[in-house]
Amino acid sequence: MNDVWILAEYHKGMIKEVSYELLAWGRSLADSLGSSLCAVLLSPKIETEKVNSLFEYGADVVYHCTDSSFEFLNCATFSCALESLVRERSPHILLGAATTTGRSVLPYLAVKVSSGLTADCTSLTIEKETNLLLQTRPAIGGNIMATIKTPEHRPQMATVRPKSKKPLKREIGRKGRLESIPFDPLWKDERMKVLEEYIHEGNESSIEEAKRVVSGGKGLKKKENFELISRIASCLGAAVGASREAVDRGWIGYSHQVGLSGKTISPKLYMAVGISGAVQHLAGIKTAEYIVSINNDPTSPIIQISDLAIVGDLFTVCGEIEKEFERRKVFS
Repeated sequence: MNDVWILAEYHKGMIKEVSYELLAWGRSLADSLGSSLCAVLLSPKIETEKVNSLFEYGADVVYHCTDSSFEFLNCATFSCALESLVRERSPHILLGAATTTGRSVLPYLAVKVSSGLTADCTSLTIEKETNLLLQTRPAIGGNIMATIKTPEHRPQMATVRPKSKKPLKREIGRKGRLESIPFDPLWKDERMKVLEEYIHEGNESSIEEAKRVVSGGKGLKKKENFELISRIASCLGAAVGASREAVDRGWIGYSHQVGLSGKTISPKLYMAVGISGAVQHLAGIKTAEYIVSINNDPTSPIIQISDLAIVGDLFTVCGEIEKEFERRKVFS
């Protein structure tokens, strides 16, 4: 079979947004192959309209298995259920997100079905001559981009980063085939039990979810100058990001790093201050809606891809921006 599958994710009664992003990846691949796009949803009881949203975002078929065992992530239980489906239906491609779920379940599944897995892909296309999945990901510390093929084993499996592709436009009322998969008690792994769920109150994922992000880079010259980024971000109600260079220099923590070796983000506004725009950084912001850059080098890559580029000394430019915020009472 040439079907393309995605592993949809569920949490607290909702289909997670990353599931719709995976459908956008899968739709282009399925269309290239002339095949069906199928979503696999393993969840406890969930409202029918939530399941139907998978059709509205591009799925042709939804395989839905319902059981209380899927309330919390248990890698062994999830992978046993997926293994049974994969062996029975032989999908051509299986995609997951580079989330806790995808990074836990898919490697486990790959071993069980004797297939390969390419993690953290930034591009997925179909090779016309062979119908093989071309899986592109950063390698050697993000310094090169490698394209990987899986010619001998099926399914071809890959994970992609959240926010690396926008969901397709929702088609309200779009229908597909819903197939209920009976739960096999033998899938359930009793070795792990969830005793308590703890919600982390930190800001580790803040730049991934933020609508606006202001990032600083090497051009800030020293750690103390990063306060400039914090002030501008505060005025805009934005999260603070950083280039790898700034993080490597110890100016700010890794949780703020934007790029292939950090976080892939998709804000409405991305503002880059003193960042030249290495390929690894640009790959992390490629789905941002509006990019503003401040840099003194008119030939820098970030300037070339910006919607608004300001060429000049960043301290002078940012000083004028702060004055304008003051004039407009942005600080009040």
